[in-house]
Amino acid sequence: MKRFYKCSLIWVLTALIVFSTPICAFAKLKVVASIPDLAALAQEVGGDLIDAQSIARGDQDPHYLEPKPSFAILLNRADLLIEAGLELEVGWLPVLITQSRNPKIQPGGQGFMSAADGVQILDIPTGPVDRSMGDVHPDGNPHYWLNPRNGLVIARKIGERLAQLDPSNAAKYAENEKAFEQSLSRKIAQWEKEIGAFRGRKVVTYHKSLTYFVDWTGLQVRGLVEPKPGIPPNPSHLLLLIQLIQSEKIPLIITENYYDPKPSNELAEKTGAKVLFLPTSVGGEPGIKTYEDLFDTLIQKLKGVL
Repeated sequence: MKRFYKCSLIWVLTALIVFSTPICAFAKLKVVASIPDLAALAQEVGGDLIDAQSIARGDQDPHYLEPKPSFAILLNRADLLIEAGLELEVGWLPVLITQSRNPKIQPGGQGFMSAADGVQILDIPTGPVDRSMGDVHPDGNPHYWLNPRNGLVIARKIGERLAQLDPSNAAKYAENEKAFEQSLSRKIAQWEKEIGAFRGRKVVTYHKSLTYFVDWTGLQVRGLVEPKPGIPPNPSHLLLLIQLIQSEKIPLIITENYYDPKPSNELAEKTGAKVLFLPTSVGGEPGIKTYEDLFDTLIQKLKGVL
């Protein structure tokens, strides 16, 4: 009888501990984004109601990623997958989605979201696209998060989707999104004052991943280090760029910091132009922890050379 009483008491105490634990500790939505910028925006909107993680790191080229089994496991546990879309992740994300065996995040489902929806897309090809043209995206340039005004659109869309998945906390997501929108809007106004002096300045960039950033800042891209998107430069192309930089007195070569620095450094040495290596994502350099940190860093680096 005593033994039965002790066992019963243990079960009662265990039940009290389990059921007295706040339910919200178990209710966090698991959000997985393909790139860290989308994860950062999701965390801003979701706050402590979600756990947002990124598959790619900020110091990696998001076009090319090894689809590791650990990524499929991460997706298996996700309530929401946010992709950049426009075929940015076409070489690695579809296979991970399949391997995840998670019905919630399959394309077309409520747990799958393309952040490109509602964003004004640049560089949409006007004619047929084939592989001879290099890594051209048929639906347009997928690096749209590099205009902070697009960050406002993305955050709003994420808030709407989180509210659909977790309607009991819809008001909190709306509150978080509004606070982030106000904060980012203030920062955009500040940044746009700082970059006013850059408008019209000529630059050469490595790849078209900086298209949205230079469009927002008003810089003029006069040439690309790549002869075609995704194709490394050859000597004849570099010679043409040297002539272009010298003839137009282009002062700056901007290169994403995950690309081979040698071609840009060679151009700088032979022309006298400055070379600037820029991060393109949250986590692209130490200290870039948030979406706002990314643009603070980009603007300060640009001001440092121009």
